[in-house]
Amino acid sequence: MKIKREEIVVDTLEGIHLYDITEQINQIVKESGIAEGFATINSMHTTTALTINEFESRLMDDVRWFLNKLIPPTDNYLHNDIHLRDCPDDEPENSHSHLASILLGNTESIIVSNGKLQFGKWQSVLFIELDGPRKRTVGVQVMGQ
Repeated sequence: MKIKREEIVVDTLEGIHLYDITEQINQIVKESGIAEGFATINSMHTTTALTINEFESRLMDDVRWFLNKLIPPTDNYLHNDIHLRDCPDDEPENSHSHLASILLGNTESIIVSNGKLQFGKWQSVLFIELDGPRKRTVGVQVMGQ
């Protein structure tokens, strides 16, 4: 069994933004030389998420609207009581971002067959920034033969 691990860096914008990282993952799979196996993708942050879905601009707007409605950034959250926590002075009030990450998840696993990610017609790997702007890291590990 062969294993290849790489990282993708995403410079994100403020607030909730979605990024299609499928091509970067495809490139890592191609360079791995692995024909049959799987790719595991993992966000390295607690205020980001990963999902597989369609990357369409109006759907991305719906995702932002839905998350802001479901978990309003302006609600009162205990995690946002910065003065009661041991944290840096510049710590953001971002409990809503942590909660969204918990709901969405931050790991995906995708079948690799014939040296390519196996998707449905409209599927892409979407990296979701929930609390930017930041420099973010996504780990990609391809395993197989």
